[in-house]
Amino acid sequence: MKERNILAGFHTEEDAGKAADALRQAGFSTMQIDRVGQFPGDGNESIMNPISGEIPSLGNMTLAGDFPSGRDASVLAAVDPDASGMAERGDDDLNRSVLLTAVVPEERGDEATQIITSCGGMI
Repeated sequence: MKERNILAGFHTEEDAGKAADALRQAGFSTMQIDRVGQFPGDGNESIMNPISGEIPSLGNMTLAGDFPSGRDASVLAAVDPDASGMAERGDDDLNRSVLLTAVVPEERGDEATQIITSCGGMI
């Protein structure tokens, strides 16, 4: 049996969960929800005070990234416009950090895609 892999981005985990529930109700069973990001790590769990000087990097503080590979990666990440706040992207589709992955039978792929997009997912 041929299968189709569907990757869909969502703004929130709740929206992705609603899509997953709708897919389950339609008879689909293989799906997974994950959070993805542009930078590695889970983010900051404490408030950082830049005046104290105890911050690893601008990328760590403003982008909530962890850079275990060394300082070079954090310096490079700090040049991102999101780190300085000096640029407006204006593209709402870039902020879809929740990924719904579904594996569905090929003949029902269009049906699954329609369910996902009706719940706000971007294929």
